Amino acid sequence: MLLIVLGLVGLGKSIARSFREPQFRAVLLLYGALLFIGTAFYVRTEGWSVLDALYFCVATLATVGYGDFAPRTSVGKVFTIVYILIGAGVFVVLAAELAVGVIRFRDLRAGSDTEREATASRSASQVRDEGSSTTKQS
Repeated sequence: MLLIVLGLVGLGKSIARSFREPQFRAVLLLYGALLFIGTAFYVRTEGWSVLDALYFCVATLATVGYGDFAPRTSVGKVFTIVYILIGAGVFVVLAAELAVGVIRFRDLRAGSDTEREATASRSASQVRDEGSSTTKQS
């Protein structure tokens, strides 16, 4: 359980760092726009509730497709085809941007650990050098 919490905390930090990147914000905005457009379409065309339509859009864009909802109208089916073709690509790019953020966060953490080790190593060698120069002066 603790590992799951720590993993989620790390993911949250990675996402927060990713918000600094303009391409991540652009893809996230595009994904949000697709969710909004799809939800509005299914509410209006298929007569679904907002929650059902949003649920269907998220499941569809994430390529999960539980099958508990499906468009019944011809217009809804055509829209869904186009929606999947566009939305799946956007979802993949968003997932890739999140993965890049996680890798950057991991590298930053590893880099700071390496810097601390290097600083400690330099400090230890400086102490040795100072000690040996003091001994030579005596």
